[in-house]
Amino acid sequence: MSFKSFQLENKIMKQIEELNYIQPTPIQTKAIPVVLQGRDVMGLAQTGTGKTAAFVLPILQRLLKGPRKVIRALIIAPTRELVEQTNSFIKIVGKNTGLKSLAVYGGVNSYQQIIGLKRGVEIVVACPGRLLDHLQQKVLNLKNLEVLVLDEADHMFDMGFLPDLKRILHYVPAKRQTLLFSATMPDTIQELAYSILKDPALIEVNYTAPLKSISHYLFPVEQHLKTALLMEILKTTEAGPILIFTRTKHRAKSLGEKLNRKGFSAIALQGNLSQNKRQAALNGFRNGTFQILVATDIAARGIDVTEITHVINFDIPDTPDAYTHRTGRTGRAKCTGEAFTFVCKDDLKIVHTLERQVGVELICRTISGFNYDAEQKIERQSRPGRFRGYSRNRKRVKAS
Repeated sequence: MSFKSFQLENKIMKQIEELNYIQPTPIQTKAIPVVLQGRDVMGLAQTGTGKTAAFVLPILQRLLKGPRKVIRALIIAPTRELVEQTNSFIKIVGKNTGLKSLAVYGGVNSYQQIIGLKRGVEIVVACPGRLLDHLQQKVLNLKNLEVLVLDEADHMFDMGFLPDLKRILHYVPAKRQTLLFSATMPDTIQELAYSILKDPALIEVNYTAPLKSISHYLFPVEQHLKTALLMEILKTTEAGPILIFTRTKHRAKSLGEKLNRKGFSAIALQGNLSQNKRQAALNGFRNGTFQILVATDIAARGIDVTEITHVINFDIPDTPDAYTHRTGRTGRAKCTGEAFTFVCKDDLKIVHTLERQVGVELICRTISGFNYDAEQKIERQSRPGRFRGYSRNRKRVKAS
């Protein structure tokens, strides 16, 4: 199957061909025809599987006919980075359509957004908070809205956006097409889906299955030795772009600084940065200025770098869904990747949950020559590979 089978207008197809898009991904193959029919859709697919094109292309096709300079499509996403990424994609594939889109989010002066809205656009891509501000101040109205998209819906709930979303829905016409896309399906997503979707087509593409292109490894280590172990791994691992996840903003900033002092090309991406600095960090990671990006879960949403070879969980994620989101940043676009997770004794319960619910083989691994006894005396059973629950029936490999 090719993109030509969707019978999109030549104005759109020309840009698809320039992007060298030949064969649609599974979520695109299943979703695009249904969205073109005008049906509501509940789409479930992993991060990095092409969900953005699955709704952007049919939206552009739909908006080619009809009024201009009024908002006819609204795409809501959880982070500024994802909003910018989606808006940039719309501008590229919609280059020849004459349709205009605008990114709306907080953390920056709203003046340029207000000017853009007054000039008139057909598509708005927005974060919930700033969008609600504009609606309440009557800077924009949605009376002409035809299509509403909730992208990365599960993460919007993680970030506490549900109250804002419910308020935004009061400004949206009841007669509309609604598309909800998510990488996971928690109960909150089901509840929202049932309340806003009308006879939706449920499209699932292995959204709970781990990507087969990723190898998963555990690195047992004491908390105080994590940074030293990370440095050793970075010295001995042949890698391209590396994405490191921490649990807190402070740790992301601190770790990024430590890596730079040790001579690594690293940058931290965390919520306290201004939008300009966040965008500069992302651009630097994408263009190769920085090999390593250290980020929190929230800040990392919207990172679209297909060449990432390694994801390192400096702090283990709290849930299987978070693990899937993080590790799905590597092994994309027919590439292979490796996911390394640092594990302390207190993390054993989470490890067992990951193995059971995510369905991946977590191979226990150690680094030859690394001093796991440094800085303090560690009891024998808590040394790497000797944690209770690790040595029994678990495959182990040694890294060179």
